[in-house]
Amino acid sequence: MYLKHKIFGKLFNIFTKLPIDNNLISFIVDSNESFSGNLEYIKDEFEKRGNFNFNFYYKDKLSLGSLKKLATSKYIFLNDNFFPFAFMKCNNQTTVIQLWHAPGAFKKFGGSVENASMLKMISNNTDYLITTSKHIEDYYSEAFQIDKFKIKPLGLPRADYYFKNHDIDKLRDDFNKKYGVDSTKKIILYAPTFREDEEFNNVFNYLDLEEFNKRLSDEYVLLLRLHPKIKKFYSSEISVNGEYIDCSDYKNEQELLLLSDILITDYSSIMIEFGLLNKPIIFFAYDLENYLSNERGFYLDYKKDLPGPIVHTTDELVACIDEGIDLSSLDSFIKTQFDEINGNASKRIVDFALNEGEKNG
Repeated sequence: MYLKHKIFGKLFNIFTKLPIDNNLISFIVDSNESFSGNLEYIKDEFEKRGNFNFNFYYKDKLSLGSLKKLATSKYIFLNDNFFPFAFMKCNNQTTVIQLWHAPGAFKKFGGSVENASMLKMISNNTDYLITTSKHIEDYYSEAFQIDKFKIKPLGLPRADYYFKNHDIDKLRDDFNKKYGVDSTKKIILYAPTFREDEEFNNVFNYLDLEEFNKRLSDEYVLLLRLHPKIKKFYSSEISVNGEYIDCSDYKNEQELLLLSDILITDYSSIMIEFGLLNKPIIFFAYDLENYLSNERGFYLDYKKDLPGPIVHTTDELVACIDEGIDLSSLDSFIKTQFDEINGNASKRIVDFALNEGEKNG
């Protein structure tokens, strides 16, 4: 695998001897879906600033034409890891910015849990890492093996979505028609993450859907959104008889968050983004002790620092919803994850990039 990355780096480095195009911006993507988040918001913001050209470099496709554009770009943005960067030496006039796709700091990742030598090499060739808060700087420095002076707490571009004007009534009406949902019912979104231990990945072995619906279906409808990696860690089908709506393939996750009245999750960082909406979050951690013992762990104290109640059984979950959920800890939690909450993250990042670009000539 490293050989492939080294070959890519050598090819890239040949093209870096060519002149830089000051109006060219490259985005490293792995599919059309990966462009629909942070990178899309950055592109939209650049379009407001001038006549820029955009190059999309697809990780899984080797195109010499696109590679040449990548090497001669004034700015390169990433939303995820790109291992060939360990062997790529960009022109000094190019600014490389890692936006990262996840907000805040919750589950440990990268250099916090695994061999970090490759990540260190990548970070050496990265100019800046964008995070959402100065409070999580130490965690990201460890996870990316990157110097702290390269970390800039400017925000999460795609979080700007929640500060735009949305016709919620129309979104809900369209959703109701598509899935046959009663317009009077509130929406509960259940978004569990994957477990590396296959035993715990079938959520319906732990959520008693019949009991859940018997006690709550008059007022609520349950949506299920599985993590994209679930297929890697669970070989069978996750389904059950009973009323629920599978939204795992629903294209716009943020739209689901807007429409949902309550979020049920477990160890997923989706809760940080949902917290921006100031709506209730319940942590259904049916396998908590196993997860704490055998999975990658957290940057915070799971049992003490979460912005919502932790439950372990269907009965506790239903009772929690029936009784109502205390939101008093949500505001202070979100303020540890975001320095600024105002819908201007994309603007701040592009302002910063253009300023750095001017310095680099």
